Amino acid sequence: MSNEREGGDSSGTESADLADRLIGHWRGSGDGPTVICTAGIHGNEGAGVLAVQRVLARIEADRLPLRGEFVGFRGNLRALRAGRRFLDEDLNRVWTESRLASLSPPEEASSEHREQMELREAIESVLEQALGPVWFMDLHTSSAEGNPFICIGDTLKSRAFSFRFPLPVILGLEETVEGALLERMTSRGYASLGAEGGQHDAPESAKCLEAVIWTGLDVAGALRGARPSDFEAWGQCLRGAAEGIPRVLELVQRHGLAPGDGFEMLPGFRSFRRVARGDLLARDHGGEIRAQYDGRILLPLYQAVGDEGFFLVRGVKPFWIWISWAGRHLGLGALAHWLPGVRRDPERPGCLRVDRRVARGWVREIFHLLGYRKQHLEGENTLVVERHRSEH
Repeated sequence: MSNEREGGDSSGTESADLADRLIGHWRGSGDGPTVICTAGIHGNEGAGVLAVQRVLARIEADRLPLRGEFVGFRGNLRALRAGRRFLDEDLNRVWTESRLASLSPPEEASSEHREQMELREAIESVLEQALGPVWFMDLHTSSAEGNPFICIGDTLKSRAFSFRFPLPVILGLEETVEGALLERMTSRGYASLGAEGGQHDAPESAKCLEAVIWTGLDVAGALRGARPSDFEAWGQCLRGAAEGIPRVLELVQRHGLAPGDGFEMLPGFRSFRRVARGDLLARDHGGEIRAQYDGRILLPLYQAVGDEGFFLVRGVKPFWIWISWAGRHLGLGALAHWLPGVRRDPERPGCLRVDRRVARGWVREIFHLLGYRKQHLEGENTLVVERHRSEH
């Protein structure tokens, strides 16, 4: 068996910043999966970095014979050093095609421009050398208390990955956050998930994210015959944290923020707390902000920066998950343009244009079942829906 662990020391062709970006790298013997973790893409979310360090230290201490390789990267180095979410702009909102095509030279770039170029280079170097399937996990924490959960870009590959974790899975969250790194990796066809571990500085958050990493390594096949002695305890940690919460939930409301709107979340909310339609949740300069649906609140904002004040989610019955899985495996999404009021977008593959005057009432539910998660209005009556490119 030949195992190799690389830490943060610079070597070979690595620059000093790229070396610091590498939390660690463990290569097992023979071919196998490549599991990539990013942590600290928001600089005030250090629990994920600690979780990756702990897993790598345990692998080395026990000399676990992993298959393939496990790589951990710090996301926003400069913001992590400052203990701030970001310095110039949110690094987890910039992974769009247009942004990637227009990245500035380092000497002209903002702090997050430089971070993005360096992180992109680091990830691409691993992808280019991967000898087996790639699995990606992005680790986060939040400003509010709450239970850990998983969010995904809604592809069949990412569903299969995330449903192996004993945690709530949120559908639709990633699609409302434009430019997330998770969305980028999903659109390239990799099995990907984002994991929220809990409140930023709570000791339990790093422990939950550590359990997420062990589970991810196992699902990917990297731990085959090499599970740590306390592996079952890590699973129990996640199952206990998810008790009483629906297995799968979907996003039904997002409250986005604008600069200077004076948003203030009411105190006392935590992720997955039940709320009823009409409940007062927050205030801003425009007045009271109330729940539009019955459901559970997710990621209420209790910090000075952020693009979303809160989300509302509600449980999805297993029957509809099965129907969606069957319909998408049968390729029914490719026939959606035959529905009344629906036609293909001639310029964008994987997009449909829906006339809301014809298609009423059932639009959201039907297109979600068929894997069309991203939706936006063009004009008053045209809804554009889109699937991930990896499922076109």
